[in-house]
Amino acid sequence: MSKSNGKMRVAAVADLHVKEDGSVTYRDLFKEISDVADVLVIAGDLTDLGKPQEAQSLAADLKGCTLPVVAVLGNHDYQCDAVTEISSILIQSGVHLLDGQMVEINGVGFVGAKGFAGGFGRHMLGSFGEPAIKAMVSESVAEAMRLENALRKVNTERAVVVLHYAPIAATVAGEPPEIYPFLGSSRLAETIDRFKVNAVVHGHAHRGVYEGVTPGGAPVFNVAAHIEKPTGRPYAILEI
Repeated sequence: MSKSNGKMRVAAVADLHVKEDGSVTYRDLFKEISDVADVLVIAGDLTDLGKPQEAQSLAADLKGCTLPVVAVLGNHDYQCDAVTEISSILIQSGVHLLDGQMVEINGVGFVGAKGFAGGFGRHMLGSFGEPAIKAMVSESVAEAMRLENALRKVNTERAVVVLHYAPIAATVAGEPPEIYPFLGSSRLAETIDRFKVNAVVHGHAHRGVYEGVTPGGAPVFNVAAHIEKPTGRPYAILEI
């Protein structure tokens, strides 16, 4: 915990896309983060193709991090149908990998879920028509319910929500409008706004905008590594 003002300094990043060939290492970055933050949050797409070897590479790099690590999976982490193995590798390396759960760290509740697609506002996809469309909407609703169940377990005064998909359209601005429905869902924001949340972080939208707010006033940060941030680094620093 930061001793200067009593606030927790959360370093948040997403979309690392760790590759199997080890062409990019984050060990030095994680060491840097360990010097400036109290907790590291990784908001999905930890791996590039969802391969166990990629997760092993990330776990090795995380040995350079001396902080608690909280993470959720992203869509890329599902690509090779090895989620169980990937999750096991990361959990064994000490990562608090959240999928509809909450973990408390030094008085702050971290709530995590992947989220899902579905669209925003009046353009949100409805459960009508073909079974495939209904299945997509059902998945979107299920992720929102998973998030809500986790938020109900928070008994701390401060809470951070970790997602991969965006809960609002504002932080995906800059992406082609045609793909907005695949970048997130307002259902997530509707859920968040039923609770007291200090900050929401997500990734997925590499060309999006760093900062936005839910209709209920919760601050939202797109922390994809590709997004320009006030730190000038791939990660954001949030004081909670």
